Amino acid sequence: MTQQTQTLIARGNAWLSDGGLRPTRQRVALAALLVGDGNNRHVTAESLYDATREAGEKVSLATVYNTLRAFCEAGLMREITVDGSKSYFDTNMTDHPHFYWEDTATVSDAPADALVIKSLPDAPEGAEIAKVDVVIRLRRV
Repeated sequence: MTQQTQTLIARGNAWLSDGGLRPTRQRVALAALLVGDGNNRHVTAESLYDATREAGEKVSLATVYNTLRAFCEAGLMREITVDGSKSYFDTNMTDHPHFYWEDTATVSDAPADALVIKSLPDAPEGAEIAKVDVVIRLRRV
């Protein structure tokens, strides 16, 4: 095992530990791909599944979906839904808006300091606003 591979796995293990998740073989493999290089990323279950196959890992698509859900429930990732049907998963847990690129069906971070929300409607009685997600759809011209 190369030093680079050891570093990817160590970062993945530390990330799992931060979320209180047991480091199974599949979780470690996915965590290493997601955060092993120290960079945040936006993935779909399908793109992460493809990356695992390219890395030579044997993980089913169903396992990828289930593991991404577990990562979200542990507070390690957030799910970004576009059009109510397509989900993207983000390893950057800071509050920030996203750009959705319609031509490539990809998501990228938008600058948080450029977004100003002056007011929100009152939540209905018996409810509170948990968070506000902002997805800005972009079309190239």
